[in-house]
Amino acid sequence: MGNSFEANLADFVAARYGLFIHYGLYSLLGRGEWALNREHIDLAEYAALADRFTAERYDAEAICALAKAAGMRYICLTTMHHDGFMLYPSEVSRFHVGHSACGRDLVGETVAAARRHGLRMHLYHSLNHWTCEPDAVAALESPAACERFIAFTFDRLRELVTRYNPIEVLWYDGWWPFNADGWRAEAMNRMLREIQPWLLVNGRNGLPGDFTTPEGHMSAPNPWRPWEACLTLNDSWSYTRGDDRWKSPSDVLAMLVRAAQGNGNLLLGIGPEPDGAIPARAAEILRQVGDWLRRNGEAVYATERFDFGLMTRAGHRGDWSSLVDYTVAGHRLYLTVKRWQGETLTIAGLRTPPLAMRLLATGQSVDFTYEAGPGKVTLRGLPPEPPGLLPVIRVDCGGPPEICGCGGMRTPSVPHPPYDPCPSDLAG
Repeated sequence: MGNSFEANLADFVAARYGLFIHYGLYSLLGRGEWALNREHIDLAEYAALADRFTAERYDAEAICALAKAAGMRYICLTTMHHDGFMLYPSEVSRFHVGHSACGRDLVGETVAAARRHGLRMHLYHSLNHWTCEPDAVAALESPAACERFIAFTFDRLRELVTRYNPIEVLWYDGWWPFNADGWRAEAMNRMLREIQPWLLVNGRNGLPGDFTTPEGHMSAPNPWRPWEACLTLNDSWSYTRGDDRWKSPSDVLAMLVRAAQGNGNLLLGIGPEPDGAIPARAAEILRQVGDWLRRNGEAVYATERFDFGLMTRAGHRGDWSSLVDYTVAGHRLYLTVKRWQGETLTIAGLRTPPLAMRLLATGQSVDFTYEAGPGKVTLRGLPPEPPGLLPVIRVDCGGPPEICGCGGMRTPSVPHPPYDPCPSDLAG
């Protein structure tokens, strides 16, 4: 971590890929982290789960080693979800891991393991709290209850960033039912930065925050600002019995490339099993992604924002780049080939002359021809079958890569919304 806010923010933007861990009492139920709320479980019955919460196979060292092998740069751990159960000993609440069958400080173990593995540490903490007295609903109905609820929220956050110092990010969640004024968000952020001046916060306490967190979709903000898309490896944030709808390694890589294209991060969510173990299938997928990144990570890490014409229009992106996805770093253009076409591949609209091409994973040089008018590039002599998962071709260009939004085809001289005119037409 850098020793300033600016350095920390720059490191966050460059991080690209992180692991989101949702773990708590809800994991024992296997019905998602909202089970207490959705099923109207009696609070005493829910609290009794702590007697069964052993976390006997929660191994922070193994989790961080897996994240590192997967090519991830940071860990984000749920220190307390909306149910109010804390994965660390607390002096401001009795509903925590110290009063459970586990008795360990799972947050402290994870922070220490992340440091050993050179990973950034982001701590998730819910502002909402369903099991405290008064809760957020009571706070809405009574000014006195509101004062006690907000004071308790500040106490929790102050304790967390004091106990775990330094960390890189405090990841707010559970912002309802208040806005920024209701949460006293300006004072909240100021309090945290009085303790850790470099700390980044997201935009989930009613203020914009230092970065945005699109959930369930890959959407770079426009105009650009630091962003992190949070998605799950299967269909669930926390362990959910019967959820075997795992994304493939190719699915994860496609999301990573999309993040890289928008100069953003992918925060990929996994729910440990009730005993704390990472599901075997999840670990297998992450390792395969890591293997790809070790050979092709140049196309993902340290890339720049890159967009063009129709690619950025909703409804057109899937058709526009049906064969390849593009990422850029300096004078290099990377073609991540989603649908291998055999020995020949053609793209069009490249306005910057290419100088050389090679398969990134193997170093094999690729023959090509270039027609400057339409910006048409034809690659020849490629392997008949894809050389591994999602092959990447590095294109060294004579300047910063630029792709014409219409792929080299002429468009009307007067544009018809929502389409952009082709730069070549505008140039006459």
